[in-house]
Amino acid sequence: MNLLQNWNNVKMYDLTQKLSHLTPPWPTYEPLQIKFFKRLAPNGANGQLITTSNHVGTHLDGPMHFDTAGRDIASLPLDKLVGPAAIVDLSDMAEDFGIYTPQDIMDRVEVKKGDILIINTGYHKYGWDQPEADERRYMLRHPGPSMDFVDWVKEMEIKWIGVDCGSADHPMNTKIRDWEPREAEACDKYMKEKFGKGLNEMYPWPDVYQAMHVKVFIKPYEIIHAENLGGDLDKILNRRMVVGCFPWRFEGGESSICRIVAFEAE
Repeated sequence: MNLLQNWNNVKMYDLTQKLSHLTPPWPTYEPLQIKFFKRLAPNGANGQLITTSNHVGTHLDGPMHFDTAGRDIASLPLDKLVGPAAIVDLSDMAEDFGIYTPQDIMDRVEVKKGDILIINTGYHKYGWDQPEADERRYMLRHPGPSMDFVDWVKEMEIKWIGVDCGSADHPMNTKIRDWEPREAEACDKYMKEKFGKGLNEMYPWPDVYQAMHVKVFIKPYEIIHAENLGGDLDKILNRRMVVGCFPWRFEGGESSICRIVAFEAE
């Protein structure tokens, strides 16, 4: 009853990117395709058909995405998807191919064991639906985590991570490194100047390949993540709130398009 009585004092923030046939999927994935199969005249109702991959716009990568024995989307309980969250703003250090560390997170917001972690890299401003839209920067050059980040999220028992860019992995720690050799060369140069180490020293393959998927989605960790957040994210930075991720109740689903909402009690 208290929740119902106080509901008018709860403010909601939608952290979801807009979705349409214009929304770019993660590179090489199927985009969303949509068509009407009937219109109001003469049937009295509009009806549409869609074809899409699960990795378009704001979406949750489920355990099955990188673990054959992992749970499907329908098997994820609500207390896994909704709960206390730390929302951190790293946009002050954002640059192409940048790297963030656990300390960068903890310097800006309190993170508690068992939290949901939402990371604002600042790169949602390059999302397809934004005035500064730049698909290559958004997908190929966004910041990503250091390798000690992998062990840190395990130690903190993070429920899931949300990022406002193409991947929770550094783009050059994904297959994009092979697909975009000129971008990899630019990243290698940046890392040598910034860190004194080349790309393959910072992210040695195959040992740490796509570590934020491969090394943490598996049991017992099951630290999954949502990608392509946006919407009202800039309004709730460096705070603790309740956040919910709402995918389809998708039996056999390896991942799912979703809506993500932050709740604030005024």
